[in-house]
This record gives sequence, C-alpha cells and structure tokens, in this order.
Amino acid sequence: MVSRRTLLQAGGAALAGGGLGISLPGLAGAAEAGAWRPLLPSFGRPARLDVADLSSLDGDGQLLLTTLQGVVNRRRPRLYFNFDAGDVDFDWLPGTGASVTRHDNALDLVARYRGETRGAILHDPDVPDSVNVATTLAGLENAVVATAEQAREHRLRTVVDLRGRFSADDVPATYRWQLDHLFPRCTHTLLAGLPPTRTVRTDDVRWREIAREAERVRDASNRQVRTFDLSPELSGGDGVYLRFQDSLGDDGWGASVGSVEVTADGNQVIASFAPGTPAESPHLFDGSNSSIGENANRFCDGGGSFIYHFTPPAGTQRLLVEVDVWNQFLVSATTTAPTRVEPFPYFRDYAVASRAMVVWLPPSGETGTLLDEIFSRVEPTTPYAGWFSNDVAGEWGGVDRASRHGIEVVPADFYMNGTVHAGVPANISDKVPPRPAAALRNRVYLTLTVGEGDNIQYCQRRMRNIWDDPKRGRVPVNWTVSPLLADIGPALLAHYQSTATENDLLIAGPSGAGYTYPGSWPGGSLDAYTQLTGRYLRRTGMDLVYAYNPRTAAGDGWVPFDERVARSYRENTPLRGIIQSWETGDLEIRPAGLPVIGNFFPQGKAAEYRDGLLRHIEDWDGTAPLFIAGAVNAWSWTPGDIAELAGLLGDPFEIVRGDTFFDLVNRAGRGSRHRS
Repeated sequence: MVSRRTLLQAGGAALAGGGLGISLPGLAGAAEAGAWRPLLPSFGRPARLDVADLSSLDGDGQLLLTTLQGVVNRRRPRLYFNFDAGDVDFDWLPGTGASVTRHDNALDLVARYRGETRGAILHDPDVPDSVNVATTLAGLENAVVATAEQAREHRLRTVVDLRGRFSADDVPATYRWQLDHLFPRCTHTLLAGLPPTRTVRTDDVRWREIAREAERVRDASNRQVRTFDLSPELSGGDGVYLRFQDSLGDDGWGASVGSVEVTADGNQVIASFAPGTPAESPHLFDGSNSSIGENANRFCDGGGSFIYHFTPPAGTQRLLVEVDVWNQFLVSATTTAPTRVEPFPYFRDYAVASRAMVVWLPPSGETGTLLDEIFSRVEPTTPYAGWFSNDVAGEWGGVDRASRHGIEVVPADFYMNGTVHAGVPANISDKVPPRPAAALRNRVYLTLTVGEGDNIQYCQRRMRNIWDDPKRGRVPVNWTVSPLLADIGPALLAHYQSTATENDLLIAGPSGAGYTYPGSWPGGSLDAYTQLTGRYLRRTGMDLVYAYNPRTAAGDGWVPFDERVARSYRENTPLRGIIQSWETGDLEIRPAGLPVIGNFFPQGKAAEYRDGLLRHIEDWDGTAPLFIAGAVNAWSWTPGDIAELAGLLGDPFEIVRGDTFFDLVNRAGRGSRHRS
C-alpha cells in the first residue's frame, strides 16, 4: 500500500511571493477511530446544531454561509443547512442524533459565529474563478468568502481582497498563481474541483415553442438544416434567447446542433458559428447543462438545455436562424433573460474545513495540462472530490487524466453538510448479505443495476427520493453506492443498509473506492487502488462492483478489463464479480479467473426496455443459460418503473440479485463472449 500523509496537514511555510501578507494558521490533524484509516476527513461528532433553510437565498448568501460552515465545523460541527426546496437535507437531519435549534433568518448566524472567523476573503464578481481561489484562502485563513457589500453589512474585516487581482480571460493564470502560492499550504490529501458559478433560472419567463421532434430519434436520421423565424421576438428590448432542449427526456438523446447562422432582414448575417468554436462564445448565453460532442456538435439530454442570445440591429423587421439540428429536439424562444449567473456554493464547507485547494480546470488543452501538473503533485490514491466541466466529455477526459496519475474521483459537487455527516456515528454492517438460492436452468437470467452510486451527492439526494418509493423491494435490484460513504456519510450508508429489503443489494459504484478507470492507472499504482477498494468493500460488506474502464481510441466504446486489472482486483478485493459499463451487453469474460460481464442498456422506459431485451435474445436457442446485466437510469427511473418492467417480462426471463447472478454465472462456467 502506498503510504499516506497525515489526513490533514500543513504543507510548507508562509505564503512566498504571493503579495497578500497573510500567515499560515495552525492545523490540527483529524483523529481516527480505532484502526480504521479514513481516506476522507471527519471533523467530530455533532452534538448541537444550529439549523437554517438557505433555499430562498441567492448564491452570494449561500456562499457566505457555506464557507462560514466550513470554518465553524472544522473545530466542532455546529452548523447545518437545508439547500433545496425539496427539504432532502432536513430528511437526513434526525439521523445526526444532535439537538437542533432552528433559525428563521439564516444570515443571523453570521453575527452569531463572527468571532470564530478572522474576517472575509473578497472575491471578484467580474472574475468567476476568483470564487475558487477565495474558497482555498478561506480554508487557509479561517475566513468566509464574501462580496465587499456583504463584508460591510456583516461587519467582517477584510483579510484578502481579490478584486482586480486576476483576469477573467486568463483562467490558467489564475489557477497557476494558486498552485504556486497557496498549494504548499493546503492539505495534500484532498483536491476539490468545483464550478465557480451556477446558472439559476429566472421566474415567470414565457417561452414560445418553435419546433419539436415528437418521435424517438437517436441515430441522427432526422438531421437537416431547419429555418426558424424569430421575428415575433423582435419586439423585446433585450434581444432574442433561443433555447434547445430534449423533447423526450427519459432516454438520453436530446437536441444536437451542428451549426447556427442568424440573418437580419434577409442579407445581414449577425451570427454564424459551429459549437465549441470561438465564434460561438459571444452568443452562448448558457451552455452549462450541455456538452460538446466528438463531431463538433453541442447537445443536451434529459433535463439539460442550452441557450443562445442574439442581438439584432435596431430596426430589424425580420430575423431568421438556420440551425443544423437533429435527434429529439425542442426549440423555443423568449425576449426575457431566462437565467442569471451567481456563485456556486455547494460542498465548500468540506473544502474549507479540509483546507483543500479548489480548482475548476477543463481537462483539455492548456487547462488540462495544468490539471495534470496538479495531479502529479499528490500521492497515488489521493481523492479529487467534486467534478469536471463540460459534462460528459469532461467526465471522460477528467476521470481518465486523474486515473493516469493514480487519482480517484469522488463526485461530490452537490454534496451538502459534509462537515456534519462525516462525523455522525453509525453502525455500518461489514456482513455480506445472505445470497438467495436459485436453480441453474436454461433461462435468461437478468440482474438490474441502478447506476450513479459512486456519486455521493446522488446517494444523499436522488437516491434517498427513489429509495423511499413504496414500490421498492418488489423486484430484485442492485443499488450502486459509494463505499467512501463509510467516511463522509456513515449514517447515510447505514440507513440504506438497515432499510434494505431482501430484494435490495448494495454494490459498489464505479469502480470501487472512488470513480476511476482502472485500465488507465500506472502499473505501480493500480494495486494501491485495489487494496484501498478491498479495505472499503470489507468495511461495508460489499462483494460486487459496477466498474468503468477507459474508452477506446476511437471513442465509440469501452476497453474490456484485461488480465492486469482483473488480477489486481482478484488479489486485493473480496469481489465475486464485476459488471463493466458496456451498454451493448455482449461482453462476458473471465480475465485472471474473475468473471466480468458487460452491462446492457436499452433506452426508454419499461415497455421499450422490454422490447430491447427481446431483440437482444433473438438468437438465443434456449439450450443453455443466458446472462444479462441490465442497466437502469437512476435519474429517470423509479422503483415503480422497475416493477412495471418486471410485470412485462415473462418466460424465459428470471430477475435475480447480482450476487445470485454471479453465482449462476460461475456454476454455468461461463466467461468467453466478447464482440470487439
């Protein structure tokens, strides 16, 4: 096992050459319980909590309070907040076991705890990434992050003023300064990746629908250049906002755009661009919930969208836009600014309390090179908690870069109250649940796995909502969760363990103790990751994992687990089998003697999923068992949808839990099917 530094450390002396005139505060290490060596820090058991609802505050207000929470809770957890109108944070509050004092005005807590801070780090509203630098400084200086106006209102002394210090046009320079001047003082056992801003919808915006694809189109067969008339929006004073959405949000094939050209009065081109190019930037009002595809297209799926803004010349009478668009698109327009940008406040309590360096670097180009350098500054198996920009493409590129440096990712950018949840004691079971017996027959054995469990914010939020569905437990289901909840949310994990039915099996999300692509890990570090994974699997009573691996060079699929990777898992973990992300379901191998089966991911809801399964088994002759690891979309499906699917499946299907599934795979002696 690679040796690890003390969980929280003070690295280096006072800031050198930074020009800020600040000194290094002392830093106490986190105590460990018994022999357990946590990967993620805890800040003590909460005994009394001041609780407030932040859901009505803007981003600046939430940022101020969340960084205050980090400073206060580092010494002893005492602040707990609800962030969403859905009250899911309040749902977890009773499980903390702490006495609670509720406060109607959350901002009153600033005065209550002002004496525990040194003052405020002022971020620059004109430089979004200064929010992250300010957060890093807040952790180092025991300060909150605020605007100048907030500092005056709450009588907070200015510790550092970042206004005018950085340029919004040179993101790499901002983070290069932070790496050179702040990182030596930060903990080196945790990195944080958080977007500096979020986009918030404006209330009461009226949209005019322009075009909609009503059919399920997933193969670009409806691709064409379409002309949309935006003339009805010319009466507005703020230009025209053109929004693209997914017309059928349950299957992941939303609007895709390849080019845009806007013409005023028939002859004046006011915008012409391809997505992802510099020409797009002046017109992309909000692309935060979309991605750039491999073919220079911008797309969004599910609840995502992207919005362009065009300002026609004064007196324009006719405004037309030609768009190369395909798949399941919904296009609408308005004259009212539909969103506003404000600081992103989430997970910053944990980053501040941990004294982690906070970055937001797209994993490509110059920023990707800088991200490589940051990853190279820490030891293998150091967690990177947060996420990456550019959604899907950022995920693939970011996780792969981290993996190549021996860094595992902990998706956590919306994980709230981590400084409280990490310290709540809980009885986590390390017992593997009894495996239901099943006879091996010539049937189609189907195991269903709900994904996203590596994402601790999903475990805290979305999973709690669907877990509470009264139809859960009617059908055998594998629920992916993060074994790292044993550190950062033990009571959350214990809740799922204690309320699971005999049909619910908790398995590790990709790809064990943190999201990673094992095949990308350096040879000398892979065993460190699988040893870490083995330790957490034994701690949490899990012996199955849903795993990812790198994508192929062409980017059109996944690389199957090889002997090196499988052997490392087999020697260092208690795994009985691995479900690998594969989507087409035609992978069944046994490298190093460990059964690996690729998942099958039909699109749509229950009826369409059933039809996909029937097509998948058309060539099965019924003379031997057939095994299918079915994937379930955690964001669009519920236990009710799973129960509906089960009701639609008769002979020859039999739905079983994952542990039973792999027991049958082993008894059948299977493991040699792979279509490359």
